[in-house]
Amino acid sequence: MKRWYEQLFENYAHQYEKENFVQGTVGECNFIENEIGYDKTIRILDIGCGIGRHSIELAKRGYTVTAVDLSESMLLRAKEKAKEQNLSVDFQRHDARSLPFKNEFDTAIMICEGAFPLMETDEMNFQILQSASKSLKERGKLIFTTLNGLFPLFHSVKDFVSSATEEGNARCIEDTFDLMTFRDHNTTTFTDDSGNKFDLECNERYYVPSEISWLLKSLGFRTITICGARLGAFSRKDELTTDDFEMLVIAEK
Repeated sequence: MKRWYEQLFENYAHQYEKENFVQGTVGECNFIENEIGYDKTIRILDIGCGIGRHSIELAKRGYTVTAVDLSESMLLRAKEKAKEQNLSVDFQRHDARSLPFKNEFDTAIMICEGAFPLMETDEMNFQILQSASKSLKERGKLIFTTLNGLFPLFHSVKDFVSSATEEGNARCIEDTFDLMTFRDHNTTTFTDDSGNKFDLECNERYYVPSEISWLLKSLGFRTITICGARLGAFSRKDELTTDDFEMLVIAEK
């Protein structure tokens, strides 16, 4: 049986491009560029690349990018978009928990919950961080966003998601946050690229900053910075608060 995120992204590439939360690509790549010192010689790994929005934007700027995702349909759209712009990106289909790379990349990115923290168990989510770490070189850097566990302690996840949803986007119609597991269980309704409507039972793991720091330190990352993640405007200057739905993590080996 397919997992909820496999069902969602099986035939959703064109609809996904219309979602509000994917509209900040240029600004987010500006931040990534600054973090890597505008060094065109480095190799970048985009984990959970989806339709390739960050990979393609970085390739447009002259960077060498390998991009991986579990969804064949998302990868197909990513390849189409890259071809339309005559850009070269190495798109590969892999499970983020078991990437085939070892000490190959200078920087890895996972933006907008492309893989982590969608897995069914904490152990599976940790495997993604392990796999990303293994893919990096000795002094590599990992940049990713994840759901901020401080947010649902003070706010309704359902109300926030609904307020940011426009007509035609996937909608959350039921939602329960479990304080014992920090998992958000929800029913999401969406219409795929063929016009078929679905209701999916989804669950995602929210993490608090101390958890993320501990997990990354256990993988050998020496410097860990956690900030608020503003759509299209990532910055180390944005202190993480309970009002941030996502957190931005920059970890260096």
